[in-house]
Amino acid sequence: MKIFSAQQMRMADEATMVSAKITSLELMERAATQIFNLIHSRLQGSPIMIHVFCGIGNNGGDGLVVSRLLLEHGYNVKTYIVNFSDNRSQEFLSNYDRLKEIAKDWPIQLKCEEDFPQLKREDIIIDAIFGIGLNRPLVPWVVSLIKHLNTSRCFKLSVDIPSGLYSDKAPDDPEGVIFANVTVTFQLPKLVFFLPETGMYTQDLEVIDIGLDRNFLMQNPGIGVLINKNEILPLYRPRHKFSHKGTYGHCVVIGGSYGKIGSVVLATKAALKTGAGLVTAYIPECGYEVLQTTVPEAMVIADSDDELEEITLDFTPAAIGIGIGLGTGEKTISAFEEFLKENTSPLVIDADGINILAKKPEFLDKLPKKTILTPHPKELERLVGKWKDDFDKIEKAKAFSKQYDCVVIIKGANSITVFEDQLYVNNTGNPGMATAGSGDVLTGMITSLLSQGYDPLHAAVFGVYLHGSSGDIAVQKTGFEGLIASEIISHIGPAFIELFKRPNVEGQQEK
Repeated sequence: MKIFSAQQMRMADEATMVSAKITSLELMERAATQIFNLIHSRLQGSPIMIHVFCGIGNNGGDGLVVSRLLLEHGYNVKTYIVNFSDNRSQEFLSNYDRLKEIAKDWPIQLKCEEDFPQLKREDIIIDAIFGIGLNRPLVPWVVSLIKHLNTSRCFKLSVDIPSGLYSDKAPDDPEGVIFANVTVTFQLPKLVFFLPETGMYTQDLEVIDIGLDRNFLMQNPGIGVLINKNEILPLYRPRHKFSHKGTYGHCVVIGGSYGKIGSVVLATKAALKTGAGLVTAYIPECGYEVLQTTVPEAMVIADSDDELEEITLDFTPAAIGIGIGLGTGEKTISAFEEFLKENTSPLVIDADGINILAKKPEFLDKLPKKTILTPHPKELERLVGKWKDDFDKIEKAKAFSKQYDCVVIIKGANSITVFEDQLYVNNTGNPGMATAGSGDVLTGMITSLLSQGYDPLHAAVFGVYLHGSSGDIAVQKTGFEGLIASEIISHIGPAFIELFKRPNVEGQQEK
């Protein structure tokens, strides 16, 4: 599913009005009716009190339509107009007049803190104050209103985006944004819902189809793609009957140092479980017995005692994953540099491999094209520099990707794979995966996919999705706190199987 910017959504609206020969007012009616249908299907005429807070632009116009439809279907509704300016959109004014025609009580005007209504915890709030077009700080009393709504502990539904949230930057006041229980957004998801600083403002996301022009949606690449099963299935490379282990590549996992051999164990196991035909672990001598004992399916090459001082291979691997547990000692850095000079295999670089690149940026020019980098937040900061917010972080990652022709994975709750100007936002995974070794597993999985012949970008996107899916399956047995990296590896196979399950009519999964 594509992700559009606010400007692209406005362009989609305009294209729809032209192609469908409808007015903006008719498009608003269509969109708000879909929100009403969703609410009505859940409440089924419940006598609960619904408070609809409307701004004075088009988001407020959506709220007025929802209020009118709720009243027409017998719901208890109070409508409030948040008068933060003298300017009103024409669509807002038209729907305001329509609402007044049927409402016993005209919309309540809010102009200051003294006007704030009393709310009961069992009430429902519909937030239609600001939409995705918000581009300036809120006036102080409106910030107070939002805080008032948040502290009410009512169930809150936001229309298109939580009010106070910008679509392209972090909020000015973190407390001046609606914390929505659910956000019902139009047609396509927005990037703001998937970033650490801004994703917390909506607990649940519903994307509703409002019939925007299909040709425009298909032809416009958007700013990114939300990765679900439908986006992954076309990437999958099925196996054939007459294949053998050589068909699926020989990958090498390079890393480890005294006390950090476990990271290589995890990456090596993950590479095997993800389907690589052959896997070799290249480690210091101190980890030899550990690898041979814990991963009998893998081959092992050992260097000096406690850290890698030389990295030389007498064959050309199909792919290499390097950096996990590697250390950043002078001898290891020197070995890493010589390795980069000689290497011609596709690369995945993680952990201390990234830290070495941050210390020695001149090494970056030696990376093969489409090298995959998998930093956690602090490693990314060392690589691209500090950022002012999550949007700036993404722009820095884009610039880095273009400069060095590489793929950058911004790891997090919704890991984002960045290649040049495109973003691939992952939609699997859970908080239990915030555990030691989880990143090592991801490195092994992506390296394995590379060795099997996947394009580097596809290997990164598929690997991130599969990693999250494995964690999602595992956590059903372990709970968040009980999930460890080894459990993620154990559920890689079930994650592959889950790819080909289809929902039955009850919404349950079946083969």
